[in-house]
Amino acid sequence: MKELLARFTAYFARLSSLERRFIVIAIVVGFAVINLWFVLPRFNDWGQVRSRHAAALATLAKYEKEIAQTPAYTSQISKLESEGVAVPLEDQSLNFLQTIQNQAVQSGVQIVTSTRQPERTNQFFLERAMGLTIQSSEAQLVDFLYKLGDGNSLIRVRALSLRPDAPRQALAGSLTLIASYQKKPSARPAPAPAPAASPAAIVKTNKPSAPAVSQPAPPTKKKKP
Repeated sequence: MKELLARFTAYFARLSSLERRFIVIAIVVGFAVINLWFVLPRFNDWGQVRSRHAAALATLAKYEKEIAQTPAYTSQISKLESEGVAVPLEDQSLNFLQTIQNQAVQSGVQIVTSTRQPERTNQFFLERAMGLTIQSSEAQLVDFLYKLGDGNSLIRVRALSLRPDAPRQALAGSLTLIASYQKKPSARPAPAPAPAASPAAIVKTNKPSAPAVSQPAPPTKKKKP
């Protein structure tokens, strides 16, 4: 490196003043072009880095603040769950009609006919519906509907139609009762096993065996008499 620098210094000393000025101007112009092309566009990088760092710190502080409130959120969730009634699971939908019949017997409501209606479902809930034709007094019907909605069954009335019966001594009518149930999370199907590799067909060529050549038996010597 020193030898190269010494050669350049000796070469530069032999140049005329005009040539020296031209070389210096070329070096300055090249240095300016390099700065304009590579250095100046990067002047704002430091500001961008600082702004992103500040935004990351603000987000981190926000997340840490929310994480610190986890015990409070947990206690609130437990409180709300204890106050409300949890939606029963899909398995309990089998007790839908039995619950209605039991409550009808307790309240003194006579179920003339019962018709199961089509179910409604979505990704999370299953809704069952039952159409009933009933006959009862006013007090019995009110007790029946009130106790159905007051229990844990979450059975509610979708439609209700009442009229006096023929002797005009009781109420006759039709109503539709519905209840919602949680659907079970669908189990992910297990991946199908990879098909076993079929063994390559091995073709065996049977070469015909050469026929055996029978060798003549050695001549027997006859004994002279």
